[in-house]
Parts: sequence; C-alpha cells; structure tokens
Amino acid sequence: MVNNIEIPFFSYEEIRNRADNFLRQYHPSREIPVPIEEIIEFQMNIDIFPIQGLHTILDIDGFTISDLSTIYVDDFVYKSRPGRYRFTLAHEVGHIILHKEIYSKANFQNIKEWKDFINSISDKDHSWLEYHVYTFGGLVLVPGEHLIKLAEFHVNRIQEEGISLRENWDFAWDCINLVF
Repeated sequence: MVNNIEIPFFSYEEIRNRADNFLRQYHPSREIPVPIEEIIEFQMNIDIFPIQGLHTILDIDGFTISDLSTIYVDDFVYKSRPGRYRFTLAHEVGHIILHKEIYSKANFQNIKEWKDFINSISDKDHSWLEYHVYTFGGLVLVPGEHLIKLAEFHVNRIQEEGISLRENWDFAWDCINLVF
C-alpha cells in the first residue's frame, strides 16, 4: 500500500480539457450516447467484470484495480440500471486517465486491497479524487455542445408557452455560461 500519497489538484478547466482529449482520441464524432462500454473494452482493452453484491457490501457501484486492466461493477447496476452503469464506467475511466500514477503505486488487486487503499487516504484527499472523476464522467458522457443545444431547445419551448425564465432563472444561465 502507498503511504503519503500526493493527491493532484485538477481545476474544472483541466478536467474538461482531459475529457475533451479523451473524446478526441476515442470518440471524435462526439455523437451521443457516447459508447463508453465499447470504448473501454475495444479501444482501451480494459475488461469490465460484474460482481454480485458489490454495492450491498461496500456501498460502491464500481472500482478499478491498480494495474488499470479491469473495471469491476456491481452486477445489479450492470443488469438493471443502464444509466448508472454507463456513468460508473465513465467515472472509473476518469480514475484511469486522471489518477494513473496513484493507482499504479497503490498496487491493489482485489476488493480488500482496494478498500485498504481507500481507507489509507484522508477524507479530504478522497473527496478530491472523487470530485475529479465525477466531473470527468459527466463531461465525457454529455459533451458540452450537446448540453447547450438541449438547454436551448427546452428554454425556447418554455418561452413559447409564455413563461419568462429570465425573471426566475437567471442563476441557471449564469451557471451555464460559467461552465461553457
């Protein structure tokens, strides 16, 4: 196990750039839905392996072993929650892309070793790692141009109904403008 792990800080902009680079390399068309499962298995040559009870036992939907060769996912999520399954895969790819050095030093190969690794990290550092990959996963699965088009479509429909969003939702547009 690794002691004194140095956790990198990636800004939102850095994470977005890494997600864009990932899409440029593995899915240049940027069409949605992004075929994350196919990218992982056929382009990145990473195995996806369902495990029964992973969520029930550890309260996680997935994890990646430190040699980055396999992503394990909860079997119920894999079979019954396709949206959550896709996000779990994108989340785990975020660890592979953003935290490769940390994972390779940690040298865990099974659930117990993974849990020991996670427990060896401070809550603050673990929160940063998770922030990185939650952000990365969302940016990969919903490229910004699609989110903007969808938001514009729905805003136009709402305005066509005579509802003024500007009076009530300026903050939403401010947030969208900050992100994109």
